[in-house]
Amino acid sequence: MYVIPPEKSAEFVSNMEDVLEIYHRPYDPNCPVICMDEQPIQLVKETRLPLPAKPGQPEAHDYEYERNGTANIFMFTEPLSGWRKTVVSERRTSVDWATEIKNLLDNDYADNDKVILVCDQLNTHKLASLYEAFEQGERI
Repeated sequence: MYVIPPEKSAEFVSNMEDVLEIYHRPYDPNCPVICMDEQPIQLVKETRLPLPAKPGQPEAHDYEYERNGTANIFMFTEPLSGWRKTVVSERRTSVDWATEIKNLLDNDYADNDKVILVCDQLNTHKLASLYEAFEQGERI
């Protein structure tokens, strides 16, 4: 359960109302609503081969694993059309975020003049990230 800190409640409610207003809009393919989130993940590999399945029992995997690095997963979804896209990256920086947003718009929404992007307030999810990542002529 999330608790809104009292000193942030007005800002939180204001942002929440903006998002709820967006979610109440009817579907418009010319101005799609795209939701985005990301998650760091730990990459693991098994230290022992799984035991094969037997009748009535699934394949058995040992609980031990070896850490094999980390990665980041970007998830994009357009809920009202049922579309989604997942991208895996090595890092999670503001430039990585800006690059994925630009790739999304250039490749998946190139025919749209406008899209609405809904994402959390992570410090890398800022319009300033686009300025950091791209020269003036390349910006979205």
